[in-house]
Amino acid sequence: MLSLQEISDRLEIQDLLVRYAHAVDTEQWDLLDDVFTPDAHVDYSAMGGSAGDLTETKKFLAQVMPNFPAFQHLVANSSVTVDGDTATARTICHNPMLVPGQDGAKTLMLCGLWYLDTLVRVDGAWRIAQRVEEKSYMFLVEGTSA
Repeated sequence: MLSLQEISDRLEIQDLLVRYAHAVDTEQWDLLDDVFTPDAHVDYSAMGGSAGDLTETKKFLAQVMPNFPAFQHLVANSSVTVDGDTATARTICHNPMLVPGQDGAKTLMLCGLWYLDTLVRVDGAWRIAQRVEEKSYMFLVEGTSA
């Protein structure tokens, strides 16, 4: 049976994961300061992105994400293990993205991945200390109209 503290921790971690998706999908990069620890390591390389600290990650996202006319991050099915003030999580992310093409044509890129997170409690709040993406699939649907 889960303790009330563990139930609370799991809900707070799920909320943190949703706040990450919201920050990226609304291109509010400074919101990531409340998602990650200041010394976090973020590795997006499995899906072709950057790997580095939070500052480098925010710069990467600010440069890359505006190139896509539309995108969403759906996070679900988190497997969370809490051990005091540390935790690990494996979370599915479904990330459809429109890729601009010639003459207004768009391609739909479907990205499926897992976020492998190491989390820590900092001043009573959960933060991601390390995030590594694990690729499941990347699929292109040509000639999408949207």
